[in-house]
Amino acid sequence: MLPTHIARRAFLYNSGLSLGSMALASLLPRTLVADDKPAAERKVDRWTGVLNPLHHEPKIKRVIWLYMAGGMSHLDTFDHKPKLAEMHGQPMPESITKGQQIAQLQGAQLKCFGPQHEFKQWGKSGQSISVIWPELASKCADDLCIIRSLFTEAINHDPAHTFMNTGSMIAGRPAMGSWLLYGLGAEAEDLPGFVVMVSTGKFGQKQPIAARQWHSGFLPGRFQGVEFRGTGDPVLYVGNPAGVTPSRQRDVVDAVQELNELFDAERDDPEVATRISQYELAFRMQTSVPKLMDIRDEPQHVLDLYGTKGGDGTFASNCLLARRLAEHGVRFIQLYHRDWDHHGSVKTHVAGSAAEVDRGAAALIADLKQRDMLKDTLIVFGSEFGRTPMAQGDGRDHHLAGFTMWLAGGGIKPGFSYGATDELGYHATENRVSVHDLHATILHLLGIDHARFTYKFQGLDMRLSGVEPSRVVKEILT
Repeated sequence: MLPTHIARRAFLYNSGLSLGSMALASLLPRTLVADDKPAAERKVDRWTGVLNPLHHEPKIKRVIWLYMAGGMSHLDTFDHKPKLAEMHGQPMPESITKGQQIAQLQGAQLKCFGPQHEFKQWGKSGQSISVIWPELASKCADDLCIIRSLFTEAINHDPAHTFMNTGSMIAGRPAMGSWLLYGLGAEAEDLPGFVVMVSTGKFGQKQPIAARQWHSGFLPGRFQGVEFRGTGDPVLYVGNPAGVTPSRQRDVVDAVQELNELFDAERDDPEVATRISQYELAFRMQTSVPKLMDIRDEPQHVLDLYGTKGGDGTFASNCLLARRLAEHGVRFIQLYHRDWDHHGSVKTHVAGSAAEVDRGAAALIADLKQRDMLKDTLIVFGSEFGRTPMAQGDGRDHHLAGFTMWLAGGGIKPGFSYGATDELGYHATENRVSVHDLHATILHLLGIDHARFTYKFQGLDMRLSGVEPSRVVKEILT
């Protein structure tokens, strides 16, 4: 029986034969989605119900993004510039800054501001890293691939976050985690496939992180990220009220689902289908999430490795939870640490912020390695942009023309440095890497060709890696 009333959105969705299904099917040659393939060779996405073989063999299963929110100074952390140190206090050459986009230093006398901490060569690979990373540098230098030639398009925090997360400065686009769930589906049945956690430090200015940074945008709502809290109940209302047993809660969920299914049969609205699936996931999370967040089963040596007792909302605690989420099949995990906006006192503050995340990041790498999980996990570490080589008092301003991130894990060359900024650390000059290039490379590691990974929206084939030419940075891949 056909529905008597069809919502306009549902009509457009279904008259297009399901845009999501078409987009996924269009990723591959027609022969790869034919129904005559043996069942054992098929990969069916549980969310869309369509065949979803990958473009090529993936190197990784999951991504853990350690996001240093606020703009980490590349010049004091991972990009050593002796020439900038020599010119400390001298005027910045006009030839470098003329016509360049500058944030709060517009009209100011621009003076060179040298690196505030010593750099050393670490590990067998001789990676050049600041001494403010004692754990990461001494124990993980040979695991890191440091990219020193990134650049972005946004010079203020919110649009820069949006660009780094979604590939566009326009709000309302899907976050990378949402794109991955849409294209690959979820591995875990009782946890969200895209989880976000936020910690806050004591040193930098605390810029807000909007929830739309993990929104699904124009993709169906079921692909949206879910924020877990580091203290207290990880998800609000995940526990039942006093007197409500799991069986009674099951009865309530079943009754609500039946009502939603009746409404869906009448309206045929894809958002009702999303609501049905999310109710079921929420019910399963009432069991899985408290168990996941209860770290009493962790050995003492693991807690000592991270330097946390867990459940305290620190970055180290969230790193431990990220490993547990990865073990349970969560595909995309993003840990924000809000403490890197150093417009003043950069020498003490950058060291303080580094100390807050150094041990946790190093422990995460070591823990994944000892569990044989680093080989199929990608860790990304970095900010939305860098900081200026010019002084802002005793701090640094926002900087978009050159900054540093590091990667570690499956498919990435370990103990490797790629790209460079100029001798004063202003412009990315050698082997430049755009944000879209970074996105394309991450998708490639997951078995996805970024150029063919699209979703039809407002008449356009939208993609994470943008409309301008982007490239997979194959030089950093094994």
